[in-house]
Amino acid sequence: PDVTAGVAQFLEPVVLDLEAMVVNAKQAHWHVRGANFQAIHELLDVVAGHVQEYADTAAERVVALGLPIDARLANVAAKTTVPPLSAGFQQSDTTVAEVIAQIDATLKSVRTAIDELADLDAASQDVVIEIARGLEKDRWFLFAHIATK
Repeated sequence: PDVTAGVAQFLEPVVLDLEAMVVNAKQAHWHVRGANFQAIHELLDVVAGHVQEYADTAAERVVALGLPIDARLANVAAKTTVPPLSAGFQQSDTTVAEVIAQIDATLKSVRTAIDELADLDAASQDVVIEIARGLEKDRWFLFAHIATK
């Protein structure tokens, strides 16, 4: 029971941040503008899909251990650490920078979970390590669109 409660304590913030990112990545996908519209539009759809898979994996880990997880929209909105996305149409550079900021915020909760789960539950730690790898790769692909060097 202590292990399960600990896992839930550290995975729930990850799930909430990832679910916020899913909604925001789709919003960004629909509203991006600019010369490289098609590439960013399609990449944001891929990122949204990845993030939804990561959220599902983390949530299922908690549920598999026997606890519920509250990722209802109101709870996500109230507890996420993900910064807001600008409303309406945005140029691709702005959109990419904002999505990167959301990935960075989510990586903070992911890294906290990695650290805290090290001595608690190796299988759950492995889940968040894989999420970190995926987010870092998606971040790299996005950053390449705005990098100057």
